[in-house]
Amino acid sequence: MDGKPKIILLAGPTASGKSKIAIKLSKLLNGEIINADSMQVYKELRILNSRPTANDEKKIKHHLYGIISVKNKFSTGHWLKLATKKIKEILKKNKTPIVVGGTGLYYKSLLEGLVKIPTVPIIFRNQIRLHHNKIGQASFYNKLLKLDSNVKHFISSNDIQRTLRAYEVKKYTNKSLYEWIKYTKPNFDQNLFKKIFLNPQRGYLISKINLRIEKMFKQGAKKEVDKFFKLKVKKDMSANKIIGIHEIANYLNNSLSLQATKELIRIRTRQYAKRQFTWARGKMASWEMINPNNYKEILKKVTN
Repeated sequence: MDGKPKIILLAGPTASGKSKIAIKLSKLLNGEIINADSMQVYKELRILNSRPTANDEKKIKHHLYGIISVKNKFSTGHWLKLATKKIKEILKKNKTPIVVGGTGLYYKSLLEGLVKIPTVPIIFRNQIRLHHNKIGQASFYNKLLKLDSNVKHFISSNDIQRTLRAYEVKKYTNKSLYEWIKYTKPNFDQNLFKKIFLNPQRGYLISKINLRIEKMFKQGAKKEVDKFFKLKVKKDMSANKIIGIHEIANYLNNSLSLQATKELIRIRTRQYAKRQFTWARGKMASWEMINPNNYKEILKKVTN
């Protein structure tokens, strides 16, 4: 690379080999790894989330893995604040930050900044949603345009979630959502980033997913899930969405056979990978799409 340190972003679908490639790159580029996976932040779930092993963490410095309990909330805003701090610390040491994971929203916040809109009270939000339910999306969208004409440039008439968000923001802050977004700035110069998305062939990825699931059970996924439920985590916590938790719980309760449990986890994991590809196609058009087996090409892109 040239004299200026770079920030490597290494994204991709689950089981595409991001962690192994990140370790290889770290050794070559004097790098340190920063987690960008919303589920690998939880300290109680190493196996189910396929976190880097303790041995991997000894080889290369890893950050933001296993930093919070499954009992606690952890938002994109929390991650961005911690990741920004770590990136700056690593750059200050003249080393290479390598941000690795599959959570698209984390990368979006890092590249574009995070809109800092004041929290809208839940009572206020519920009133707006009740009104929306009463008059329907079409009428509500027209009402939004009268309230805030700016949103027609970036919110479609059938986008219910963003229509509601734009309406509540304008009503509560008296400022257009468009204005909030317009003046949001990222923390880093865009020229510092090298953006790689691992894009494996479908058959290859499916085989990797299958191997990962078998490995999880051999490593003790059943014990990990059993311990998770003993923690009595509240149902609204994000950790409950982790693939495998409820499938393995049903197996432990004798509601599912082992074979059926593994098959359900395989299906959900493939569905998750498909959503990651969809996000990449829609939100990562400027990223380099490279097959994970082509390590020379990846190395060329990050060092060129």
